[in-house]
Amino acid sequence: MKQLHTDIPIEEVRSAIVTGLDRGRKAKNRRKKGVYAVVGVAATSTILVGSAYMSPALANNLSHIPIIGSIFGNSDVIGLQEAHKSGLSSQVGETQLVDGISITLEEVIYDDSTLSFSYLIKSEEPLSDYYFGAGAELTFNGVSPSTYGGSYGEEHLSDTTRTAIQTIGVTDEMPDHFEVGLVLHGEEGESWYFSTPVQKVDSEKIVVNHTQTVDGLTVTVPDLSYGKTGLNLTYQGFDERTDVEQSFGMEIEFQVVDQDGNEINGIGGGVSGNIVHNKFEFSSIKSFDPIDDTVTELTITPHVVLPTNGGSVHIDEDGNETKQPFDEKVGEPPTFTSFKVKLKN
Repeated sequence: MKQLHTDIPIEEVRSAIVTGLDRGRKAKNRRKKGVYAVVGVAATSTILVGSAYMSPALANNLSHIPIIGSIFGNSDVIGLQEAHKSGLSSQVGETQLVDGISITLEEVIYDDSTLSFSYLIKSEEPLSDYYFGAGAELTFNGVSPSTYGGSYGEEHLSDTTRTAIQTIGVTDEMPDHFEVGLVLHGEEGESWYFSTPVQKVDSEKIVVNHTQTVDGLTVTVPDLSYGKTGLNLTYQGFDERTDVEQSFGMEIEFQVVDQDGNEINGIGGGVSGNIVHNKFEFSSIKSFDPIDDTVTELTITPHVVLPTNGGSVHIDEDGNETKQPFDEKVGEPPTFTSFKVKLKN
């Protein structure tokens, strides 16, 4: 396990998890890829400390499940596989048992684009498909973040055993190392609390500083980073269209190809944005599969991918949610030109 350095008072942070989650919810419009969308939400809860009793029924269930191995290692995300294989993921192994449901926080990995967790969930009785909703709520150093987004997905191994992976997009509020608090809620009102230190893994960063403006839409790629867990491309920009639903800024993706013409598989990355000075400003980090040492140059092409259905949710300053229907964009999307980035060897 990688040793994590932190000057944070751990016990104080653990006791502050619920306090942080009591803070009000604030969020921006967001669109995420994944099984379930995840956003920051507030909750009022009480931590109960004591010993847990495992019933004979649950103990019998646990004795008959197959050996699972690493959840990251068995995932279909190459970056998580590599993180486990290279020893970059931190083994946590903390288990909480509440009302016959055992949840273990297995592993965690924190890189330039995402903070990822894996869970092993076992129960006495079968659980519904969406028993844990959109995954855990978070605190950073005991404080609930103003906004965050990501994804949560499960794999059901049996009626009483499932694994889950939750990813959180990196924000400016997340330092290189901190104590993260997690609270999972069950549909019957149960709560499972976890806390663990995390530290960002090392990566190679390349300064790009490439900017293009086409039809009033400006896109800037300040840098990209790469390492064992994947390739991460940071971008930001603004659109002169102030109607968020009509802005092409929310629909920008990137094609990345190496010097031999091999396309690097994109994993995703949500976009956040605000209206600032009569312009729609947006930013994101797009994630891709890891690249190997033979890659010396990348050709990057920004392009617009128009949605064919969907919608969004607008959240005002008071936390009131308003569903926005799908609004087909008007006009032709801008066409950007490719640019090249040389990597360090």
